[in-house]
Amino acid sequence: MGFKFEKLVVWQKAVDLSDKVDTLTKKFPKEEVYILTSQVKRAADSVSLNIAEGSTGQSNPEFNKFLGYALRSDIEVVACLYLAKRRKYISDEEFKELYSSCEEILVMINALRNSLK
Repeated sequence: MGFKFEKLVVWQKAVDLSDKVDTLTKKFPKEEVYILTSQVKRAADSVSLNIAEGSTGQSNPEFNKFLGYALRSDIEVVACLYLAKRRKYISDEEFKELYSSCEEILVMINALRNSLK
């Protein structure tokens, strides 16, 4: 692993989240392709992408800013999951599993942000 972000467990978990969201959205209705499906997939991808982008060659304040973007994207995924659950695109179990992943990532991002201060 040659890049700093690849060693970050939070980045690895964020990539796992993206994979889970991608798999989950494959069963969403076709009319959601350009709406909720696209939104939740972009938000999930944004978590790992912002962690990666901010980690390399950046100052701690700059990295902290990108971690803030990642945190907000993580929260956006949760909001999208609520919509998917209300629309009955996902089960309660699927919701709970992904919600838990998002919660874990949120805690890890906050811990990383606190370590930069």
